[in-house]
Parts: sequence; C-alpha cells; structure tokens
Amino acid sequence: MIGGMLEQDFIAYIIFGLTLNFAFSILFGIYLSKNIGLDEMMQSKGDKEQSTLVSLSLFVPFAKMLITLYRVTILQIYFLNKGYSHKEYWIYMTHNR
Repeated sequence: MIGGMLEQDFIAYIIFGLTLNFAFSILFGIYLSKNIGLDEMMQSKGDKEQSTLVSLSLFVPFAKMLITLYRVTILQIYFLNKGYSHKEYWIYMTHNR
C-alpha cells in the first residue's frame, strides 16, 4: 500500500495526472503561441532549466498538472492583470535573472 491505496490505484492516479498535465500543457502552449507567435517565441527563448522539484513532481499524482495551472495563474494575476504582455511572461519563464 502506498498512501492508503493499492499500488495499481496509485499508478492509475499518476497516469491520469500525467495525461491531464499533457492536455493542459498542450493547450497552454497553443494559447501562448497564438498570443505571442511561434517565431517570436523561438527567438526570445532563454536557456533556463527546470528545477529538480519540477522533475521529481512526475512521481506525485496530479503535481505536474498543478504546476502547469500555477504557471497559468502567474500569467493571469501577475502579468496580464498588471498590464504586461504575454511575451514578457514568456521571457520571465525562460530566462535566468
């Protein structure tokens, strides 16, 4: 037992969470590419690497999906509501400062 559930159930939750993350990530990527432009995104992409915590979140059910939703929240609350553009968000997410 892992966390009070059988191993098969735990693995099913992980797979379902990763599937949802994949769907949310694809939709979020399409949304950003429509608002910024694919060429502009490729030209302004930085070299920032993901943290180890994000990589380890693959093993916690729904954690990766929650990280994607957190990034959407940062875009909406911090950037768009304060008058910043989608491109400024993209630069913030992909560049080391």
